[in-house]
Amino acid sequence: MKYALGLLCALLLLSSASAQLPPSITAPPAAKDPAAVATELIDRLAKGDFQAATSNFANVMRNMAPPEKLSEIWTSLQAQMGPYERRTGVRTQKQDAYEMVLVTTEFQRDTVDFKVLVDSEGMIAGFFIAGVKPRPGTGPEYTPPAYVHKDAFQEREVTVGTGEWALPGTLSMPVGAGPFPALVLVHGSGPNDRDETVGKEMPFRDLAWGLASRGVAVLRYEKRTREHGSKLAGVKDFTVQQETVDDALLAADLLRHTQGIDPKRVFVLGHSLGGMMIPRIGQRDPKLAGLIVMAGAARPLEDIIFEQVSYLAAADGKVTDEEKSQIESLRAEVARVKALKPGDTGTALGAPDSYWLDLRGYNPPEAAKMLKTPLLILQGERDYQVTPDNFQAWKKGLAGRPGVTFKSYPKLNHLFIEGEGKSTPADYEKPGHVAEAVIADIAGWIKR
Repeated sequence: MKYALGLLCALLLLSSASAQLPPSITAPPAAKDPAAVATELIDRLAKGDFQAATSNFANVMRNMAPPEKLSEIWTSLQAQMGPYERRTGVRTQKQDAYEMVLVTTEFQRDTVDFKVLVDSEGMIAGFFIAGVKPRPGTGPEYTPPAYVHKDAFQEREVTVGTGEWALPGTLSMPVGAGPFPALVLVHGSGPNDRDETVGKEMPFRDLAWGLASRGVAVLRYEKRTREHGSKLAGVKDFTVQQETVDDALLAADLLRHTQGIDPKRVFVLGHSLGGMMIPRIGQRDPKLAGLIVMAGAARPLEDIIFEQVSYLAAADGKVTDEEKSQIESLRAEVARVKALKPGDTGTALGAPDSYWLDLRGYNPPEAAKMLKTPLLILQGERDYQVTPDNFQAWKKGLAGRPGVTFKSYPKLNHLFIEGEGKSTPADYEKPGHVAEAVIADIAGWIKR
């Protein structure tokens, strides 16, 4: 499990809060104070007492996140962020029928806000990561791939947007007079940093440095859910528009007004969820010179989440009874998403109902078919998160539309990094880089 992977994955098993949750039949805990309930959960996880951690779970949570699953998730978090160190803060506010408790913690490399929803009986009805920020001087070491030529570009810090949602970013600018074509990189699901760091891999830094080495300026930035995660936890009616689309449009506008950039040659690349939202970005900004979809979901997001979790449960060749129970609970959550009605205010699959209602009826290939902007659609054939059948759905939906280029890569995974055999989350614990062929194909397409 990786909380920052391109699409929501196993951590969603911890995200089961809903206004329609059945009442708990377990006796309420002695400690009714929501802050005490939430901090006790974190302390038990830190001690490795996963059995005790589930004792305050409401029924749906207990089914979806038994002790074995909590152990797996906590181990994976520490593998990615370093060992857990301490709690540093707690605050509480009302969220619908629940008390929402934000517990700020420090791991070796990251500061993490955990969001815990506590019901009226003092039971835990939801558990999420609300925000992640790197601690200064931490993070995996980066060794550039051979296709990067650091003397061919320079980098400077920029700010995407203004006001309370402003985001720090980095512009990789080719050396020379320009004006240069420029590309915005749009993240997948989860609180991603500007490099889209996953384990020991940084695919967005690979793309930025590789393309800048070939004469394409690249802007990457901290995702809103990472930079402002704790503040967003209290936002009602949160949608993918706020999570992804708005900031991509602001980034493109920033490039148009940057010296040395050709304002008529600004492109946007979306990876995973970002790729899924590329048609919406194109609809909002028809002046874009081109749009690139990397492993973009073409089918309902809730279905893809279900497929991911089912795949991971079976990846070791055996689906345990506990995993079967988790899958059935997840199936019920997916059914609830599909049955949502306008105005519903609960939470499902780790996101508020408003998020899923915003995506209701959205068909990315059909939306892209209405655009006149050139499209480049890329897919790794070893991708288990956004599987190649999504790529086929893009091809089918865009058949006959001019200005579309398709390319798939047999040995590449979801991060477009080469490997062999069946792809699993273990891929991301091995240092690797976006394949040079992908860099060359993107650069060549942009320059054409």
